[in-house]
Amino acid sequence: MTAVTKIAVAGSGGRMGRTIIEAVKADGSVELGAAFDVGDDAAVAAKCDVLIDFTRPEGTLAHLQHARAMVIGTTGFSASQKNQVEEAARRIPIVMAANFAVGVNAVYKLAETAARILGDGYDVEIIEAHHRHKVDAPSGTALKIGDVVACVLRTKDFVHGRHGDTGERPVRQIGYHAIRGGDIVGEHTVLFAGAGERVEITVRSQSRMTYAAGAVRAAKWLSGKPAGLYDMFDVLGLK
Repeated sequence: MTAVTKIAVAGSGGRMGRTIIEAVKADGSVELGAAFDVGDDAAVAAKCDVLIDFTRPEGTLAHLQHARAMVIGTTGFSASQKNQVEEAARRIPIVMAANFAVGVNAVYKLAETAARILGDGYDVEIIEAHHRHKVDAPSGTALKIGDVVACVLRTKDFVHGRHGDTGERPVRQIGYHAIRGGDIVGEHTVLFAGAGERVEITVRSQSRMTYAAGAVRAAKWLSGKPAGLYDMFDVLGLK
């Protein structure tokens, strides 16, 4: 009989934490082993197979010392903080992604394909919208879309919003635009604007459950994997 994956959830009092707990309970092949929030003892994660963490960078880094395996959906890491995650991945398996929704990951792949087909003849703009409580901008998902496209176009020219006398738009520049308001769960559009036509790839998340279900899927995939840093393309077999 196959052992049931025991999952711990960090940030259990937050919106995403509560949704992840719902997703774990709805999946009959996993078990909720622990749930904790700020101020609780995170050491309980060590008793579980996988820790799912969608908190803040400082909390996620502190939780790394307790986890046997980890699914990280936290965004807003600095370069040095990302290095700490990479260092931890030498001793435990980690799936880290800007977005765990399966549809969003399909958009990453579609954006990559579109960039290869359209090339330098199309200007790229990325527009994202989230609820008024989101504290980082652009979103990790928007940055990931930009990285995917930039890799194809071989550019490092990014601009965050525009105002004033900006001059003519440079070729191969990628623009980010962040909208914050109301209770928007998450919307992302990558726009390829060419002469005479415009290609738009959009994903709209109507519920946080899409993120949570993807995180649980990643936790099940991760259980028993060797140490290393993985992403949702690994989980979904898109590499």
